[in-house]
Amino acid sequence: MTLTAVRKRAIALGISSLVVLSGAVISNVGTAHAATYACHVGIDDRGYVFAGYYIGTTVQPSSTSVTAAGKEAQCLLQHYGLNPGTVDGIFGSKSQAAAKRAQQIVNDKCDAGLVEDGKVGPKTWPYLRYEYCLTH
Repeated sequence: MTLTAVRKRAIALGISSLVVLSGAVISNVGTAHAATYACHVGIDDRGYVFAGYYIGTTVQPSSTSVTAAGKEAQCLLQHYGLNPGTVDGIFGSKSQAAAKRAQQIVNDKCDAGLVEDGKVGPKTWPYLRYEYCLTH
């Protein structure tokens, strides 16, 4: 059996191989699967919380494609004990539900006046970046 035939047979049987690259697991079988990313959250001397994927506070994570802002927001939500689902950079329904919960907490604890829509944009990012309202 040639290598190509072996690979076709493995795919037909549902057997896949995995490649691990810098914290991401990527399946190389013919279907498109999002990678999963590791979260290494840190806090700098100003109290700025970061995961290292995106440093800004303006880009809204996408619900349809992998973005650095999506990975960052998912990692920060996970850091606060809110479950964004798989950290894959795609800001889907679980991530949006976690963001909505974060917005509710921030509004309750700090009277922030955020729209509780599950979208992480310029008004929500600062509350993810500084822990006060999400941890006290």
